[in-house]
Amino acid sequence: MTNTSVTGLRSGIVISSASPREFSELAVAAEDAGWDAIFTWEAVWGQDAWVTLTAAAMGTSRIRLGTMLTPLPRIRPWDLASRVATLDDLSGGRVQLAVGLGALHDGWLAFEADEGRKVRAEKLDEGLAIYDGLMHGQPFSFSGRHYQVRPTTFRPPPPPVQQPRVPVWVIGAHPSEKSLGRAARWDGLLSTKVGYDAETPFTPADLVDVVGAVRPLREAAGLSWEGYDVVAEGISEPGPAGDEHVRKWAEAGANWWVESDWSMEGDPVARHRRRIEAGPPKP
Repeated sequence: MTNTSVTGLRSGIVISSASPREFSELAVAAEDAGWDAIFTWEAVWGQDAWVTLTAAAMGTSRIRLGTMLTPLPRIRPWDLASRVATLDDLSGGRVQLAVGLGALHDGWLAFEADEGRKVRAEKLDEGLAIYDGLMHGQPFSFSGRHYQVRPTTFRPPPPPVQQPRVPVWVIGAHPSEKSLGRAARWDGLLSTKVGYDAETPFTPADLVDVVGAVRPLREAAGLSWEGYDVVAEGISEPGPAGDEHVRKWAEAGANWWVESDWSMEGDPVARHRRRIEAGPPKP
């Protein structure tokens, strides 16, 4: 282990399970402990993510608040844009949106049939385009395979504090050029790989490959790499060993580390609180 720290890395933490009140209390604790962001997840049927984040916004002043992640293909993009813009205004510009196709599970399929990966990918692209257009304000129109939008003078939500839009992190799965190209066009990369599971884990070496593929795609689109977020997720133990673990991800190209303990066993609120109070990693 070297003594030189990796500067510029920001840290967030996902809360796998907590009531809105508990989440708000954890957000205050995370802000006090020096974390940069706190995240919840968005269910089809379950606790509402945006109400939960609103509760946290009312008790904090600095920490960023977001989803990890929002399954955009099953949400009407104008509904999402309304929620995000409203919360960004309320929080003073602290919202972070993360989107992807969404992982199919019984909590989704009990209510909505799977339309197929191709349709979900089309809805993700169209939804992102509409979200961006609405964030920029009226007049806005869109004509796609799945969504149609025409300009309206009806009262909009307040404009987001963050301009030109509340930033969006998008899943980019290596080596899918379509997936990586989609992530390259937005504000940040949630890095993964096709076929990622417990037996084929995503490693810092994989992140090097993802960054190496996304950066030229972004630059070819005329977009700056500077200011672009590269997000790595995982679990780190407090202390030198955990710091060294996160350092490897930072050296591979991540500028965000998101502590992602998704287990709901035992008392997840108490477990999250312990990790929060220990402070973010210091690679």
